[in-house]
Amino acid sequence: MNDREAVISVRELTKCFGAFTAVDHLSFEVFRGEIFGFLGANGAGKTTAMRMLCGLSYPTSGWGRVAGYDIATQGEEIKRHIGYMSQRFSLYDDLTVLENIRLFGGIYGLSRREILRRAVGLLRRLGIRGEAHTRVRSLPLGWKQKLAFAVATLHRPEVVFLDEPTGGVDPLARRQFWELIYEAAAGGTTIFVTTHYMDEAEYCTRISMLVDGRIQALGTPAELKCRFAAESVDELFRRLARGAKRAQE
Repeated sequence: MNDREAVISVRELTKCFGAFTAVDHLSFEVFRGEIFGFLGANGAGKTTAMRMLCGLSYPTSGWGRVAGYDIATQGEEIKRHIGYMSQRFSLYDDLTVLENIRLFGGIYGLSRREILRRAVGLLRRLGIRGEAHTRVRSLPLGWKQKLAFAVATLHRPEVVFLDEPTGGVDPLARRQFWELIYEAAAGGTTIFVTTHYMDEAEYCTRISMLVDGRIQALGTPAELKCRFAAESVDELFRRLARGAKRAQE
């Protein structure tokens, strides 16, 4: 990782829904330029935790800061300093590539001139200048995902949250997508990513394993494989997930 400046800090973060504790006293830090894998089976609490970190949900107790802002009191500031991309929704299919860039650039508060300048660079970097006026629905899924990531980083956020971004994408497109992630991290952007592909978890600087709302393992992939005597992150994940008491969704 580039340095030890914590861009995400969480202490005893907890979220309850009535008597159900979805996120149970999480404590961790994520550093600038780090690719942090946030792993767990369905129902482990990943989405609930990510919503709190993005300023979309208030914690029941505990404390957290993202990009220097308090997750309980400065949600709007957090939204302006992060990028977000999910498998389910990132771009508008009925708009063209350029229209999507203009729309999100405006949402992020960029000037029209700056949007145009960054759009030119973005399209050139992705190799899709000829598709600027193509509706997004017509693009291959791999292209859509790469474009969605580029749009999520258009305003040069300090942190980008990626929620299962490569679901359903072919292996070649997944590898190309991860090249974009590495490029962004090398430039100092912090990447917080959830994925169900355990081979992708091997690419992360560090990973955490969430089981029943609690972190059961945290470290580099190599450290955790050594600590748990596992041949792969997938083996480690399956071993820890078997201890879950919650029913998976």
